Amino acid sequence: MKSAVKKPNFFVEKGRKLKEVFSEIKKVTWPSFGKVVKSTGVVLAIVVVFLIVFTAVNYGLNTLLGLLTGIGS
Repeated sequence: MKSAVKKPNFFVEKGRKLKEVFSEIKKVTWPSFGKVVKSTGVVLAIVVVFLIVFTAVNYGLNTLLGLLTGIGS
């Protein structure tokens, strides 16, 4: 006869996994509030710069298309 390997209880298995997750979270180095605010400001500034660039390119191409086709004078 084969010896059956007993699978752990569902709740025991999930409990172990949850314990491992909390153990790993304790090892994480969280950034300070100032660093988060600074990084967020940099991201927002870059988004605004790209918004301006893409809007200008879109406006330029739209104007060029209007000149070429004679639509939207």
